[in-house]
Amino acid sequence: MPVEHISNGSLPYLFSPVSENANQSAPLVLFLHGARDRGTDLNTLLKWGLPRFVDASAPLPYVFAAPQLPEEQTWVEREADVIALLDHLIASQPIDPSRVIISGFSLGTAGAWHIAASHPGHFAGLVAVSGRVPKTLEATQLAALKEIPIQIFQGGKDEKLPIEDTQQIVDTLRGLGGTVDFTLLPDGDHFIADEVYGDPKLQQWLVSQSRRASVAV
Repeated sequence: MPVEHISNGSLPYLFSPVSENANQSAPLVLFLHGARDRGTDLNTLLKWGLPRFVDASAPLPYVFAAPQLPEEQTWVEREADVIALLDHLIASQPIDPSRVIISGFSLGTAGAWHIAASHPGHFAGLVAVSGRVPKTLEATQLAALKEIPIQIFQGGKDEKLPIEDTQQIVDTLRGLGGTVDFTLLPDGDHFIADEVYGDPKLQQWLVSQSRRASVAV
């Protein structure tokens, strides 16, 4: 289902509504793009990864939104605007606020880690693709992620990300009691987003998560 281009607000974004035959509130998947897709042309986001998958798919069982950063900015810097967009979508669309997934690729993954750790009560799941946890995250913020199921994907031939660093985060989160799945694509490089997001198992995971009742918003 072709996605819409929404330009109002502080961050322009791609948007796809839930399929029309959905008879109840739907999950939301919020996607944060990587560094090379920053700019002022939302069509850039449609060239690959999750935005292209959504654009090329039949109506999906979740609402989809993908904001775009201006050049030279980071998601950490625009944290408040991302949360404002999330609140706007929940208020204006048939979204179940207990079923919001945040996902990112590369620079977007760093943003997703930061935003989820800073606002853990907003999210039912996190999908991190080809990205690292920001070194600015404090131990207490990392601990907040233990209530959020996490999927991590990395290419075995990704020269930007040492596997050891990712495994250390996985071990740390599991040690805190977190639910973390780490999928290593042995032959994948940094740009594995098409393969990751097109996987039916991940697509099913996106709609099967619900925020744990113990997590306060």
